[in-house]
Formats: sequence, C-alpha cells, structure tokens
Amino acid sequence: MADSRAPGSLWRSVRSLPEFWRLLELRTASQFGDGLFQAGLAGGLLFNPERAATPWSVAGSFAVLFLPYSILGPFAGALLDRWDRRAVLVAANLARLVLVIGVAVLLAVSAEDQAVLCGALIINGFSRFVTSGLSAALPHVVPRERVVTMNSVATATGATATFLGANFMLLPRWIFGSGDTGAATVMLLVAIPVAIALVLSLRFPRHELGPDHTARAVHGSAFYAVATGWVYGARTVLSTPTVAATLAGLASHRMVFGINTLLVLVIVRHSDTQAVGGLGTAVVFVAATGGGSFLANVLTPASIKRWGRYATANGALLCAAVIQLAGATLQLAVMVVCGFLLGLAGQMVKLCADTAMQIDVDDALRGHVFAVQDSLFWVSFIAATILSAAVLPADGHSPGLALAGTAIYLAGLALHAIVGRGRLPAS
Repeated sequence: MADSRAPGSLWRSVRSLPEFWRLLELRTASQFGDGLFQAGLAGGLLFNPERAATPWSVAGSFAVLFLPYSILGPFAGALLDRWDRRAVLVAANLARLVLVIGVAVLLAVSAEDQAVLCGALIINGFSRFVTSGLSAALPHVVPRERVVTMNSVATATGATATFLGANFMLLPRWIFGSGDTGAATVMLLVAIPVAIALVLSLRFPRHELGPDHTARAVHGSAFYAVATGWVYGARTVLSTPTVAATLAGLASHRMVFGINTLLVLVIVRHSDTQAVGGLGTAVVFVAATGGGSFLANVLTPASIKRWGRYATANGALLCAAVIQLAGATLQLAVMVVCGFLLGLAGQMVKLCADTAMQIDVDDALRGHVFAVQDSLFWVSFIAATILSAAVLPADGHSPGLALAGTAIYLAGLALHAIVGRGRLPAS
C-alpha cells in the first residue's frame, strides 16, 4: 500500500482523510490527559512522602482503579453500539472534566486514599469509554483497505501523547513538590487537555461515528442492551476466531506486564529513598515500554502485510517469552531494556487484535467487543498484580515470579496458535 511506504506518503494519506485527522486530534488531547492523570495519581499516592505504599497497597490501588469498570465495561460498551458515539464522547469528556477538578480538590485537602481512588475510578471509567469509542469509530472515517495502517497511526499517536503527558507531570511535580499540594496542582493541569478533548468531540456531526444499525444489531430497550452486554460481546468474540485468538495472546501479555510492573515499582520503592528519584526510575521503565509500543506501531503494518496477523502475533508472543527470561535477573537496567522489547511485542499483538475487531466484527457489535477487550486488558493485569503481591517479598526480589511470566507467554502462544487456526480467510 502506498500510504505505508514512506513517512511523506503516509502523512499525505492521513491529511487526505479530514475526519480521521479530527479523530486523531481528539485522541491526542484525550490520551495526553490520560497520561498526565495516571502519572499524577501514581506520584500523588505511590511516590508521595506524606503517604505509604506497600506491595499490597500498590496492587490494591490498581484493583480499585481498574477492576470495577473492567467487570462492568461490556455492559456499558453496549451503549456504544446503541447511542450516537459522538454523543458518548461529548458526555464522557464532560464528566471527566468535572471529576478531575473534584479529585484535585480531594488531594488539596489531603483526603484519604480511598476517597481519591474512588474519584479516580470513575474518571478512569469515562476515559475507557472515550478510548473504546474512538477505536470503534475509526472504520467510519477510514476506507477498509487503510484500516490496518491508520489504526497503527492512531495507536502510535495516542501512545506518544500518553507518554508525553506522563513525563510532563515531572515538571509541575518538581516545581510544586511531591506532596499533596503538588499532586493537586498536577490534577488541575489535567483539566486542560480534557477540556480540549471535549471541544474537539463537538466538531463531529451527529451520527457520523456510528453505530450502523445492521441486521446484527441488538434490538430491544436500552436496559436490555446493557444487561446483555457481556453475553453479546463474549458470544461475538468466541464466534470470531481471529478475535478470540489475539485476545488470548493479549491477556497473557497483560498478565506478564502486571507482574513486571509490580516488581519494578516495589524494587524502586525499596531501593530509592528519595520519592522524586524513585518516581523518576519508574517513569524510565514506563517510558521504555512506551517506546517499544511506539516502534510496534511502525513495524506492525509491514509485518501483517508480509506474514499476516496470525504469524505476526505468534512470532511476537514467542519472542516475548524469550525476552522475559532475561528480566528474571531483576537488574533494573536489564528490566528497562526488557520493558522496551516486551512493549514492542505486546503492542504488535494488540494491534493484531484491534485490526481483527475493526475488520472482522460487524459494526453493530463492535462496541461490545472493544469493551470486552478493555475488560480483559485490565482484569488480566489486575489479577496478575494481586496474585504477585501475595507472594512478593517486601524488597521485590523474586526471580521465580519473573520466570513465571515466560510460562504465561508460552500459554498465550499455545492458545493463540490453536484458536487462530480457525481464522477467517482475510489476514
């Protein structure tokens, strides 16, 4: 395809799709805010000298933030296939804006962790609504033959925005301090990109982003559609081998990422006495993982074009299993390099999954399936984090736990290889 041969050609191809360009601008603002919010929250709760953080509290924070929405996501995702997706984006961004300001107030008055996490939980739920809505809407603004390439462009743009937002957090933290006041200031800054995302979401005409009401649409009341969200989403996943296979591989990657994240956070927290220094080391690890993910967005379209989605995901999972072995040394420098390579491999699997959902799933059910993916994405991460916290020593040094990650990758590879054999002809 001409649009993937050179940067200049790709740029012209992107600019030739004005509605996709608008979607890209919205994704950039939204995910910059997500990165700033998540990093600000981590700094305010986990690397705050005024608050304590143990392996269990780290795992508990992840669980409170992501588990409730992950369970309810497919129910709520049904609304993406029933309501105007443009209206969903507007409402979700407006709710995020109000709640971000509320969390900033809670941090400013030194509220308990539970209150801050409760507010962050709701914000995260609306953020997932926005992310799933943007992914489900992409085929409406991009020709079918360009979905793979433009999905990689959108994902790369979003990942870069998230990375920049997370790293930007270090500046106000350095200026205003690492305590509750500094954390509250960061949260107030989050309101700026979220407000921009709200304005950008208003630019789309009504119903332009879907959903299409095809013969496979879920009929009945809105309550019925929401109540059966899990059923329709899971049924669609299981009946589409390309989706089921890549989601199995993606779940294994997210489990290992959960293990590695907890290991790094606890090791850093144990070894770095300065809160800012510890957070900086953690940010380097996250940045390395994000860098690998960005590179995957560049390499995956060419890989899929040459070998197909099935072989690309199989190869990525096999490489990840080998890379994880090196991470068992638990040397931070080695783990940062492994984080980069695992970010590359994991993002290749995710892009294969995204492409399968955007091409192989009917638009009337696409929101259901993206919500199932979102749930699986975080449930796998949280489950692995909680189980790891149960066996992780206080200093975080557990080579056996890192080696378990290799076994998880191999299990994911086996599931993908077996289920993916029944894939659809188009790759």
